[in-house]
Amino acid sequence: MIARLTLFLALLLPAGLRAAEPEATLYSSDQLLADLTTALTQHFHADGELQLDLIRSWSPPQRSAQHWDFAISEYPGVAASNMLLRIRLKADGVVVDESSFVVHAELLREVWFTRNPIVGNTAFEAALFEARRIDVLRQRDTLAAKDGDDSWVISHDMGADKVLTWHDVARRPMVHRGQVVDVRAAEGQLLLTMKALCMENGARGDLVTVRNLETRKDISAIVTGDQQVQVHF
Repeated sequence: MIARLTLFLALLLPAGLRAAEPEATLYSSDQLLADLTTALTQHFHADGELQLDLIRSWSPPQRSAQHWDFAISEYPGVAASNMLLRIRLKADGVVVDESSFVVHAELLREVWFTRNPIVGNTAFEAALFEARRIDVLRQRDTLAAKDGDDSWVISHDMGADKVLTWHDVARRPMVHRGQVVDVRAAEGQLLLTMKALCMENGARGDLVTVRNLETRKDISAIVTGDQQVQVHF
């Protein structure tokens, strides 16, 4: 009854006030690449600009439709330079294509390259590097140019013009075993400070054990900076 009433009212409306039906369009290879790019970027949470090319030509459906529905029905396990995909394409709700094909992919991102040779255990500084845009699907484990701070050190000697990877850096210890550190103890609005003996090395964000110099009691604290830790009660 409601559906009939809705149709009746729609017919009574002037043509200019009726909802415009979408125009029938063709589905092109360019639209396929655009939909593939969007779907793969979202699926793999790709950090960078994903660019795709079809290894072989694809024949678009020889028809037009008002509504096109695209989906990747089979994804590869990981993003790679060459990926086998299976798609399903519907035209106005009717499946018109189910294809499997290989795409060539590039994921372009700015990463760090050394300007000059670097000695191991040097603290990370952006000035030591320059950002270059490369395909990170071919060069894995690179540090994005947005990453890196003074909590990192270069873990070994590096030559000039070398890409920086996660294997080339290490977290810099900010507290050391046997070192007296500043402790901030917070509970609600209450903030206390004291000195304690650090019982182990730790980088920023690490949970370490410190010993109260007066009570000799060991407590756990989070490293927040050079010779600084914080305790939450």
